[in-house]
Amino acid sequence: MIQSVDRAARVLHLLASGPASLGLADIARGTGLAKATAHGLLRTLENTKLVRQDPVTGRYSLGVAVLELSNAYLGGSPLRARAVMAASRLSVETDEAVWVVELVAERIVVVHHHLSPNEMMASLNVGASIPWHATAFGQAIVAHLPADELTALLKRPRVALTGRTLTRVRELRNRLGEVARQGLAVENQEASVGDAAVAAPVLDHNGAPIGAIGIVGPAERILGEDCLPRQGAAVQRAANAVRKELLGSVAAR
Repeated sequence: MIQSVDRAARVLHLLASGPASLGLADIARGTGLAKATAHGLLRTLENTKLVRQDPVTGRYSLGVAVLELSNAYLGGSPLRARAVMAASRLSVETDEAVWVVELVAERIVVVHHHLSPNEMMASLNVGASIPWHATAFGQAIVAHLPADELTALLKRPRVALTGRTLTRVRELRNRLGEVARQGLAVENQEASVGDAAVAAPVLDHNGAPIGAIGIVGPAERILGEDCLPRQGAAVQRAANAVRKELLGSVAAR
């Protein structure tokens, strides 16, 4: 491992997961680096436009070059490319916003967001990153990981994003067992108060998870007794459709 690259990556991850901007002391504390070391890294990252410093407050945030890299990543995502049409159909069928996500380390990343037909003024969440354990999408993916990968994830520390977030290993194992049996994950205000999600994994030909697709929206609407069975079935159909698209693209090569 190249230490300087590892340290720079820690700075970028911190800026991506925290508030909109951070001061030097916050960054040094959050990465465990000395202030002088953190400052040197920030200056280098600023020169490459991966980080920007506010000239008034002196606080740091991600720079425009990160957007260029993220666009390149999204453009190269086979899951995103093959899920766009299924996401559109799912949104029309359920009248809800649809996310397509991938698991990156310990977080899910939204690679496609189809806005709800009822909320056209909502902001796009493409690129949003959320701890896996706090979302239906993360639980849908992780429930289908090999046992050793699942155990490794459960050994890592987890934070509660709301009062409903599951963080204990036993609770998570129980939830993941249910998700694996049902092929569907349901999350009620575990990532954000007032919001819920229903997600299903997209699996490859070996049954390994590639990502997940599902709906997100207000909890009272997503989880209504009259809605959940119908919405859940629609989400599973969408996941199967994406899987067929991906397997078909592989077979055609």
